[in-house]
Amino acid sequence: MTDAVDPPKARRPNTRLEEVARAAGVSKSTVSRVINGEPYVSSRAREAVHQAIGRLGYSPNQAARTLAGSRANCIALVVSEQGSRVLADPFFAGVLRGVHAELAGKRVQLVLMMSKEGDEQDLVNYLCGGHVDGVLVISLHGQDPLPRTLADAGLPTVVGGRPLGAGGVPYVDSDNFNGAMEAARYLVSLGRKRIATIAGPRDMAVGMDRLSGWKRGLSQARLDTDLVAYGDFTPESGAVAMADLLKRAPDLDAVFVGADIMALGALQTLHAHGKRVPEDVAVVGFDDLMIASTAVPPLTTIRQDVEQLGRTMTWRLMAELAGEENLPPFLLLPTSMVSRSSA
Repeated sequence: MTDAVDPPKARRPNTRLEEVARAAGVSKSTVSRVINGEPYVSSRAREAVHQAIGRLGYSPNQAARTLAGSRANCIALVVSEQGSRVLADPFFAGVLRGVHAELAGKRVQLVLMMSKEGDEQDLVNYLCGGHVDGVLVISLHGQDPLPRTLADAGLPTVVGGRPLGAGGVPYVDSDNFNGAMEAARYLVSLGRKRIATIAGPRDMAVGMDRLSGWKRGLSQARLDTDLVAYGDFTPESGAVAMADLLKRAPDLDAVFVGADIMALGALQTLHAHGKRVPEDVAVVGFDDLMIASTAVPPLTTIRQDVEQLGRTMTWRLMAELAGEENLPPFLLLPTSMVSRSSA
């Protein structure tokens, strides 16, 4: 006969998986297996976890689902952008293809959600309400608390891209720093001397990591790193930033653009100003999306495997849901140079 479970306390949204593990005297992975209804947990450990959940008031909806022995068999992909941006940007389509491919044959449904300013609490309530078993989050801005909030509530979460404000939450990213440094070194090898960059948003790690890599590559060649403009990963922002750079430095002879989609706008501005690419200004992008090969001229770029990013994020989340131990806290995917006609 087992002891009666203590009545659950009022909900404590900040209770963490570690607290449940300490209270139950088991490992975090054991708590995860119990919460997710996985086998290979002793009856004593399972009972201890249930007791701790009751005492701490840990994620009651999720705990109730566990005690009932069921799972949602569903994960969420949360994109922290407006829906119009998500539908127009091929990067997100590539990530989604990768997530879908990794889930193939697993009988797990995928829910796509857009995080909009003002609806954060509704989003958290839905995700922590037993509707999904885990969450993938991409395109975070600034110190977004969403990943940490979800992880603290005991919901397995993996971030796409290095998060600025979610320490301890696992993430998968491309090697943005070294990729951008390779782009800068390549432009230097072509004999270019006034090399500018159009960097991504300053509130996103991806933008800052690529900017840092570009600076490192030029500094090694003892070239100035003063020609910096910023965009927001749209063609329009790339066009405006390129116009600003040409105004500040009419003699610039190369530009590294922190995303292919911004490079499209930059190319339009260069053409409008009578600049020949690559004769007058060499252009290198980043991503190697399909739009890179159809640009005029075809875009030399740094390739990141966007679909692999989606697949790896999903693998990491599903491995945690399966109770695998000693999973890496982060994974960094390699990049490579793709040479075309723009540089």
